[in-house]
Amino acid sequence: MSSQKIALAQINPLLGDLPGNAQLIFEAASEACNKGATLVLTPELSLTGYPPEDLLLRPAFIEAADRELNRLMHELKKFPKLTVIVGHPKKTSVGLQNYASVLRDGKVIASYAKQELPNHEVFDEVRYFTPGNQACVFENEGIQFGLILCEDAWHAGPSKQAHAAGAQILLVLNASPYHLKKEVLRIEVLRQHIAQTKMPLVYINAVGGQDELVFDGGSFAMNAQGEVVMSMPQFETGLGIVHVNPRAQIDIGVITPTPSVEAQAYQALVLGVRDYINKNHFPGVIIGLSGGVDSALVLAIAVDALGADKVRAVMMASRYTADISWIDAREMANNVQVQYDEIPISGPVDAFEQSLAEQFRGMKADATEENIQARVRGTLLMALSNKTGRLVLTTGNKSEMAVGYCTLYGDMAGGFAVIKDIAKTLVYRLCAYRNSIAPIIPERILTRAPSAELRPDQTDQDSLPSYEVLDGIVERYMEQNQSIEQIVAAGFDAQSVEKVTRLIKLNEYKRRQSPPGVRVTTRAFGRDWRYPITSQFRA
Repeated sequence: MSSQKIALAQINPLLGDLPGNAQLIFEAASEACNKGATLVLTPELSLTGYPPEDLLLRPAFIEAADRELNRLMHELKKFPKLTVIVGHPKKTSVGLQNYASVLRDGKVIASYAKQELPNHEVFDEVRYFTPGNQACVFENEGIQFGLILCEDAWHAGPSKQAHAAGAQILLVLNASPYHLKKEVLRIEVLRQHIAQTKMPLVYINAVGGQDELVFDGGSFAMNAQGEVVMSMPQFETGLGIVHVNPRAQIDIGVITPTPSVEAQAYQALVLGVRDYINKNHFPGVIIGLSGGVDSALVLAIAVDALGADKVRAVMMASRYTADISWIDAREMANNVQVQYDEIPISGPVDAFEQSLAEQFRGMKADATEENIQARVRGTLLMALSNKTGRLVLTTGNKSEMAVGYCTLYGDMAGGFAVIKDIAKTLVYRLCAYRNSIAPIIPERILTRAPSAELRPDQTDQDSLPSYEVLDGIVERYMEQNQSIEQIVAAGFDAQSVEKVTRLIKLNEYKRRQSPPGVRVTTRAFGRDWRYPITSQFRA
């Protein structure tokens, strides 16, 4: 008996585009057949996209998925003896299940219902699905394959059950969202299962952006010793081939080197922006370019994601804007060759202040006047967005979002918050990474003190701890759920910890009104941060 080839269809489904996703699967099957593969793996819920969320509550959606699966199954008869595994929702006698069907010769030869339904972080599958409890083992070219889905791989039971049912190789279908260092965690967990069952495994993951989530691909295979013997690129679609010999062992194949953390984060942001804009059919984007580091990074990401022709940058100077901000903004826009406009805001700001002069009589100037400037800018950007159809990309980072160093209906106004999960210290690292490819971000932007430029001689550190301190506290408190006592014991100043954690609580109402943005950490403000706005509890 000769070796057989397993094809890993690392595709980018569009959620809800059932015919389009079926076409992606069909094209992958055609390519796999041409390459001599006998088995094709597609990601979890590959037919619908992931996560469908409350679309799963609509009977019409489930019925449409059933019809498309039947149509695809008929189309795949064009490839005799080719086995294709497709993920889809399925209404069964026990309820709606997260399903995978093994298709061959126009028939379903085996099927599997996901057993472990995740209900943590960004996942909410318990809301929609009923868990399965049966193993799925099927034969292909003389080898017994076991099949499990995504979260099943993070628990010992399903893989042991498949092994006990006779599986020789484990197939794992995934729609596993990315966060920093996620690829290392996956391999560590799966290596533990291999140590128990001695089964080689093949792991297929989806690619693409879906609202806040990014799926990074990075599909791979591991041998019975727990060694990675084949891996595919992250953040790219493609068809990978795994060679299985007659002894049910996986031979060494192409292994793609793992990019640096900075490279991964940058690629995740680019993919997230590209898919959000293109999948939602926006003609392009608009960015308020300030001459600062955050807007420079967002501009670089947007150009890399969409091309310069779809990106427009607008500099809106006030009386407090430094000359170097003008100069750096112009240089940055010229470096990436985008449409660049300058719109002074002194006139509109003066008009607002004159209109409010009587109401503010006898009151000292404070953040109110500063915020008027930010809101004028937000209004101008949204007007350009309305007129052109282009989406405004906001430029606030995670450090600012955490402590409310942002203006509602000002710099928070827009449709997609590209770096809302990127801490300020990581912003600088990502800029350095992008400049290592080509030096497009002016050096002075990276070296000058960050400032909102809303009052004379203002810097961020006038009202915030250093970003090294701020980001350390936010990571420990918000991402790792550490207590104030634990953070202080780790060496952080107690007064700074108290201030930052208090600001995180106070500004929940602001964050609730912010646009969605790409998630790259283990916990982002958004779908996996669900704190009440109204609450008296303080740690």
